[in-house]
Amino acid sequence: MRVGANPSNRVRLDGEKAFHRVIIPVYIPNAEGYFQNAMEVFRLCLFSLHRTSYTRLLVAVVANGCSDDVADELRSLQKEGWIDELTIVKEGIGKINSVLRALRTAEEPFITITDADVLFDVGWEQAVMGVFRSFPLAGAVCPVPVFRKNFDLTGNIWLRYLFSNKLKYEKVLEPEGMTAFAKSLGWLYLLDRYKDIVATLTAPDGKKALLGCSHFVATYRREVFEKLPRTNSEFRIRGNSELLYTDLPVIKRGGYRLTTTRNHAFHMGNEPEPWMYEKFESLVDREKSTFNDQFGTLPTPLISHIVWQKVFKRLLSYRHFHLWLLRHKGMTPQQIEDHFTP
Repeated sequence: MRVGANPSNRVRLDGEKAFHRVIIPVYIPNAEGYFQNAMEVFRLCLFSLHRTSYTRLLVAVVANGCSDDVADELRSLQKEGWIDELTIVKEGIGKINSVLRALRTAEEPFITITDADVLFDVGWEQAVMGVFRSFPLAGAVCPVPVFRKNFDLTGNIWLRYLFSNKLKYEKVLEPEGMTAFAKSLGWLYLLDRYKDIVATLTAPDGKKALLGCSHFVATYRREVFEKLPRTNSEFRIRGNSELLYTDLPVIKRGGYRLTTTRNHAFHMGNEPEPWMYEKFESLVDREKSTFNDQFGTLPTPLISHIVWQKVFKRLLSYRHFHLWLLRHKGMTPQQIEDHFTP
């Protein structure tokens, strides 16, 4: 039987208010083979995130299918204050379903979703927020320029700036960053034609951003997730899961998918290397502050940006239009030839 009233019945939820939440899905089922050094890589990711952040981040970690030893380590990290919200799921539910566990209840205006093998560099948060500040229609921003992403779900941008000199191909500012990313995928090198020029958008205040947005690490406006599918993903990893749950919601909500012009983070992969420790040791803890800017929210589009995406994709399928577009936006004949070379 129940005696008396629960004292929490009329208590309001006054949890910590934050500007920015970071969600990290973690899958480390054992400490063998591919996963032998995965926990060490994750520690570099987590600690670099805290060292380099400008604001007080709320970090949510969702462990799925992790071993008991890994789960215990994560609990210890939470007790030490490195993790604000920890969810441990015994079965392997996959990256996107892990993200959804934390995402569906998140209320912060900006949410970063990152893989557990990203090493954050100084200034990444300021650079990302700088893009949101300069481009009010930015819905997702990645801090790592990646080669050949200019036409990936960016049709809404191309059509809007089709005849504007605000959008054109410009020289890559940090080609070594793109090379580092390629090597993290197991490539020995990156050909020059992949890191020569990149489609660049210029804001009214003169700030620039690159077209396209990788999803191994990206920051999103909270409102884009109003367009999330209601059901969970049927894939553990890849398939169409990231397209449906992180990419298309940005387009459906009328947002742009953009990237910073310079490299502000590194993809580590599953094997720590000396340069990673050197970079980490160079990071200095900074006092946390707040963004005083009023970023507002994305306006609701009058015409679905999915429609614009389909229109642009159809236009791009016509070779004459494709060639005209590349010439019109600043490519040389050699660069156009390179563009069509795998």
